[in-house]
Amino acid sequence: MITIKNKEKLVKNGETQLNQKARELALKSLEFALNAVDPKQIIKSKVLLKSSILHVDKYRFNLKKFKNVYVVGGGKASGSMAEALEQVLGRLIKRGFVNVPYGSKHKTDLIKLHEASHPIPDDSGVKGTRQMLEMAEIAEKDDLIICLISGGGSSLMPLPRGEITINDKREITDALLKCGATINAINTVRKHISDFKGGWLAKKAYPATILNLILSDVVGDPLDFIASGPTVPDSTTFSDAIKVLKKYGLWERAPASIRKVLLEGEGGKIPETPKANDEAFKKVFNVVIGNNRLASQTAQNCLKSEGLNTLLLTATLEGEARHVGTMLASIAHEVSISGNPIPKPAGIIAGGETTVTITGKGKGGRNQEIALAAALKINGMDGAVLASISTDGIDGPTDAAGAIVDGKTLEKAARKGLTPEEYLAENNSYSFFSKLEDLIFTGPTGTNVNDISMIIVL
Repeated sequence: MITIKNKEKLVKNGETQLNQKARELALKSLEFALNAVDPKQIIKSKVLLKSSILHVDKYRFNLKKFKNVYVVGGGKASGSMAEALEQVLGRLIKRGFVNVPYGSKHKTDLIKLHEASHPIPDDSGVKGTRQMLEMAEIAEKDDLIICLISGGGSSLMPLPRGEITINDKREITDALLKCGATINAINTVRKHISDFKGGWLAKKAYPATILNLILSDVVGDPLDFIASGPTVPDSTTFSDAIKVLKKYGLWERAPASIRKVLLEGEGGKIPETPKANDEAFKKVFNVVIGNNRLASQTAQNCLKSEGLNTLLLTATLEGEARHVGTMLASIAHEVSISGNPIPKPAGIIAGGETTVTITGKGKGGRNQEIALAAALKINGMDGAVLASISTDGIDGPTDAAGAIVDGKTLEKAARKGLTPEEYLAENNSYSFFSKLEDLIFTGPTGTNVNDISMIIVL
C-alpha cells in the first residue's frame, strides 16, 4: 500500500472542524489514486499468463513460439514493473536489464536493475542503456522483447548521438528543465540527440517482436513522448528540435556538438528518427497499462463514495503552475458562491502536469507552487482545501510529494512572519510549507503518472 506518511498530522493542521474534514477527504482520495496506479498491482491484473499464452490487453502471445524472452526498460516505475513481471513470467525470462533511479529498493532475480540518475542523466545511465541496446541487437526474429517504459525514462536511458557527450546532454537537459519548456518540447530535443530514443531501440531490435508495457506520465498519452518513445515512431523532426531550442532562447547557449548534430540532421547528412512507415514498427505492440486518467477517476470514485458531488475537471491539465493554482482556487470560490460547476459538498479533481519557469533561487516543485498560489486565493474560506501531489512522490528537486492548503493557511503564515508572495516570487514553496508543516510526504511511490490536484469545498 502507498500511503501519505504524515496524513494524521496534515489533518490536524486544519484549524477548524470543517477544514480538518476537507483535508481528510482530500488526502484519502489521493491515497486511493496512488494505489490505483501501483505498477505491481496493474501488472498482476493486466498481464496474465495462462498455460503458455501471455494475455496483455487485446493481445495474445504464445510464448512457445518464441525462443527467448528478454526484458529491457527504464523509468521511475520500471523497478516495480520489473519486479511484478518477474513474478508473472518467472524463468520464462531469459535475461533482462532495466535502468532505475538511484536508491531503488526493488528486488529481482532474473532482471538486472541498474541504478542511474534522474532528472539529469549520467554515465551510469549510458552504461545501462548500452547493455539494453546490445541485448536488443542480438535478438532475432523468433525472440520477444518486453519493454518496460515509465516516466523518467528519458533521463534514465541516455545514449548521446554522434560526438555529443553525456556532459553536453546534462547541460541541455538542465537548461530545458529550468526554462519552463513542456515535457513534449523537452523530449523533442532528447529524441534527436539520442541513439536509443525516438524509435531507435525498435529499429535496432528488428526483426524481434517488441511488447511495450507503458505507464504514462505525459499528458494525453502520446506514445512517442513517453520516455521519448524508444520503441515507437517519432512524429517530430530535427527541425522541430531546433525550433524548441530557439523558442526558449537556448540555441546559442547549447553545446556545439548538439547544434552540429541537429543541423546535420536537418540538412539530411545523418538519418532522421524512424517514422511510422518503417517496417520495424510492424512487430511492435504498445499497451498503456496505467495513466493519469485512471488515477484521477479513482480519486473521483473515492469522493463519490464519501457522499460528495464530484467532477473530474481534466486529466490533461497543463500551464504555468502558479497560474493553475490561481485558477483552481477560483473554481473553489465559484463552487462556494454559486454552486457551479457542482454544488457543495464538492470534490473536483484535475490531473496532468504543469511547468515552473524558475526565476528565483528557492526550493520547490510544481505541485507546491500550485498550492502556494491557491492559498492566496482561498484565504478566509472555511472548509475549502486544495492538495496537489506528484504521483511519483518527488515534487521537483525535493523529498515532498506536494502540499496542502486551506482558508487558514495565510493566517498561519502571518503568525510565523511569512510573506507568501515573497516565497512564490523566489520559487521557494518548499521552505514556506516546511515552516507550516503542510508538505505532503509519501516517499518514492514506485509509480509515475503525472500530478493530481484536488479541490474540496464543504
